[in-house]
Amino acid sequence: MAYLLRGALIEYGTDFLGPIPNVVIFQFNPESLTRNIEIPPRPVGGKARETSSAGTPPVEKFTVKAQFTAADQLNRGNILARTMGIGPQLAALEKMARPSGKLMGLLGAAVDAIGDALGLGGAASDPTQPIPREKYPRILFIWGLARVLPVVIESLSINEQQYDALLNPVQAEVSIGLAVSPPGSCSDDTIAKGAMEYSDIAKEAMAMLNLANTAELAVELIPF
Repeated sequence: MAYLLRGALIEYGTDFLGPIPNVVIFQFNPESLTRNIEIPPRPVGGKARETSSAGTPPVEKFTVKAQFTAADQLNRGNILARTMGIGPQLAALEKMARPSGKLMGLLGAAVDAIGDALGLGGAASDPTQPIPREKYPRILFIWGLARVLPVVIESLSINEQQYDALLNPVQAEVSIGLAVSPPGSCSDDTIAKGAMEYSDIAKEAMAMLNLANTAELAVELIPF
């Protein structure tokens, strides 16, 4: 049987030196993938002469429908499938759509408390503004050899279809809305920058390869 390359969503930190905290590999590759490239409106009126000037880049969005089932794991006697069904896979996916968990917030509060105890927190009369510690996860969407993109999850619709005796879901269809999120020039996210550059180079290479097909078609169109 030929090896099947599976699509995946990978949550990561600023680099891969530490453990990867969260990975969701598609159990079955979605049969279709909807791509939507949102092109910003061009200038009108007095600014119409600038329509050929590049402005805000287009935003690429994806919608995929992933299927999850515990059937194979249950047949193999997998203990996690027996006790939780596909709950762990769904929880891992939901985690990618939420800010960092409470643990980071608790650690941040502990650091603040230690700073206050050491007199490093500033005067009590100083104006203060809470700074949110929670951040949305950094995610890579991997689909084939030429598409490795930093994304954010914009929508997540989970249709739980079957349950076991403990009411754990054992089959579900999940619709995932993704938006490509290119890192800014000042971002420290080297993984996202590398992924975007790799995918852009792959797309440029495929566009250049299309020239061969275009040249062949041009020869057929010329009547002499």
